[in-house]
Amino acid sequence: MPAIVLVGAQWGDEGKGKATDLLGGRVDYVVRYQGGNNAGHTVVIGDKKFALHLLPSGILTPEVVPVIGNGVVIDAGVLFQEIDGLEAKGVDTSRLLISANAHLITSYHVTLDKVTERFLGNAKIGTTGRGIGPTYADKISRVGIRVQDLFDEKLLRDKVEGALVNKNQSLVKVFNRRAISVDEVVEELLGYVDRLRPYVADTSLLLNKALDDDKVVLLEGGQGTLLDVDHGTYPYVTSSNPTAGGACAGSGIGPTKITGVIGILKAYTTRVGSGPFPTELFDEDGEKLRTIGGERGVTTGRARRCGWFDAPIARYATRVNGLTDIFLTKLDVLTGWDKIPVCVAYDIDGTRSEELPMTQTDFHHAKPIYEYLPGWSEDISNAKTLEDLPANAQSYVKYLEEISGTQISAIGVGQDRDATIALSDLLRR
Repeated sequence: MPAIVLVGAQWGDEGKGKATDLLGGRVDYVVRYQGGNNAGHTVVIGDKKFALHLLPSGILTPEVVPVIGNGVVIDAGVLFQEIDGLEAKGVDTSRLLISANAHLITSYHVTLDKVTERFLGNAKIGTTGRGIGPTYADKISRVGIRVQDLFDEKLLRDKVEGALVNKNQSLVKVFNRRAISVDEVVEELLGYVDRLRPYVADTSLLLNKALDDDKVVLLEGGQGTLLDVDHGTYPYVTSSNPTAGGACAGSGIGPTKITGVIGILKAYTTRVGSGPFPTELFDEDGEKLRTIGGERGVTTGRARRCGWFDAPIARYATRVNGLTDIFLTKLDVLTGWDKIPVCVAYDIDGTRSEELPMTQTDFHHAKPIYEYLPGWSEDISNAKTLEDLPANAQSYVKYLEEISGTQISAIGVGQDRDATIALSDLLRR
């Protein structure tokens, strides 16, 4: 049976949680494969709104086993706050599995993240300050703390001592902060052991056995393609690989078992944090998109920067992820415009480019070239088929499909769980 990857095809916040939740009743496992609590999904079920940060969206579907893969970095305190919040709303979280190889965010990672970002001043990256980057840096430097390390107190202490040797030097001598106590960190981490232990498993082994047993596995990334550390708008990116290739490394599932890649695209574009954004709007249209679309970060509460749909980004995401389908979200937000601009190419110092520029410099200089499509004023939130949409809304969808180079298989027309038009079966393979 298939392993399907679900990726954000812009700068994140595209509505991956809604897509995962829509598929939840037909999949057996939902796996978060990268990122940390710097990402967020919002899922609306009836009159209840669920904001998920570390937990996979499948946690809300009783028949699904939610998995936090080895590629995720975990702040245990945040994890249990989220679990407690869901339990208080009647959600059973006992099915959750956590990879023993996932790395842990410690208090010193959070401290370093915040002081480093502040130190950068105007050159800041726009990090959420939650310790994500420093934790991934320690992982690559081979001084990270993994979930399994909590079950061996001596090993844990040795690793924390080793990690803090250089970090305390930086904190004291560079940033004028106090040194962090090894004992404090070890005591805090050991406080999570008893509660964490029942969730921990060899998730790579379990997922591969599940696929051998004809189970369906859905792999979901946090953030989006343009925030990928290798393929995004570097250095204004996250510290891991949200693109489809990261799903294999972050879950322990081999690439030959991936049978489809669903890209989530908003009907317009948003991003949070610093960095280039060719279609960004600084006028009433931008504020209107932000207000109607509820464009504030699920995790940070920061207002998102808003702009029109960017076709070069959509084509780029199709290429680097190998997209087989697009789930177009928030089409309803565009209701009410007489004309809707779509960026079809860039003007870079007088030269037209229909692809993402190769260099950071050119992307900063890119100016959008727009085509204008007629808008619609009818309420589309109750549409169940493509034919239920106004003619101009149908034309907009078909145009985005054409210029993106991938079939649009589902359309989000409202915030509610059921406000989706299914055009073809996303799990047809």
